[in-house]
Amino acid sequence: MRPGPVVLFGSGETSASGRRVFDWLFRRLESPIRVVVLETPAGFQPNSAWVAEQVADFLRRRLQNYNPQVKVVPARKRGTPFSPDDPEVVAPLWTANVFFAGPGSPTYAVRQLRDSLAWHVLLARHHLGATVVLASAMPAAASTYTLPVYEIYKAGADLHWQPGLDFFGPYGLSLAIIPHWNNSEGGAHLDTSRCFMGQERFARLVAQLPADTTVVGIDEHTALVMDLAAASYQVLGRGGVSIWCAGQERRYEAGQTGHLTELGPFRVPAPGTGLPPAIWSRAQETPPQEAPAGPSPEVLTLVQRREAARAARDWATADALRAEITAQGWHIRDTATGPELVPLAWIQ
Repeated sequence: MRPGPVVLFGSGETSASGRRVFDWLFRRLESPIRVVVLETPAGFQPNSAWVAEQVADFLRRRLQNYNPQVKVVPARKRGTPFSPDDPEVVAPLWTANVFFAGPGSPTYAVRQLRDSLAWHVLLARHHLGATVVLASAMPAAASTYTLPVYEIYKAGADLHWQPGLDFFGPYGLSLAIIPHWNNSEGGAHLDTSRCFMGQERFARLVAQLPADTTVVGIDEHTALVMDLAAASYQVLGRGGVSIWCAGQERRYEAGQTGHLTELGPFRVPAPGTGLPPAIWSRAQETPPQEAPAGPSPEVLTLVQRREAARAARDWATADALRAEITAQGWHIRDTATGPELVPLAWIQ
């Protein structure tokens, strides 16, 4: 039982350099490749569904030779029909072997995912070998200490850190992961490196961190790929990675490799460490089921007929059609953007 790889993008996950990283990764995975794209980090934005679908479409089209099965999981916000604690919303995560979460707000992602069903299932599947790919906001959210980018850069909050999801804590690492490390959008008049903080402000932020915390800065269009089982890492993409540890900075360019003990007292925890027993038990006992290739034309016709019945307020007919769809092995969810079909195998 070995933890899966972790890929941390500084940015550019849907660029040409991002495609090369995914190609490198998918070549090393067994088929079928079942990807879930978590909508959570951008769930506060009205177009979060579009943001997530752009990533999903990129993977389907640009990596089509691997025939990835890609599903967007709209776990946008707690206390809503799209909650990361809703078993129906989270259902596709149980069968995924690649997890992606990306753009949005680091602190929003932490609030929605901390101790959530979605996060626990992701961790359980990762302990069992699934790959986790985090981009842009999500590496910061997965840190021990999360940089509140929007709060400082956009709203003028005092410099501070917030507790993160601490993905690497069980591995003995206290990390502050900073994407967009070499950002230059501010041009000559505003230093926007260090994830829009600038070097002067970021130096003050680093002074606030505990002495045992390692800062990992990842350039844009660059990925830090961690093999936790082998305790190694390598840098892929156009830029490099900067590591601040024990008062010293080291720089690694694309193609270079290293050992995870350079980030702190790395160790591999026992499988299931920190997970609710019920989640860990189900993750082990329920073998991942292959997702159906897609609903049949007959099922799609039933969905269209049900939509017509709902538009005519013929609820009896709509309910009867729902039952027929269920009998065909599909659960139908009514969303603001239209009906969504979820295989019953993902829910039961």
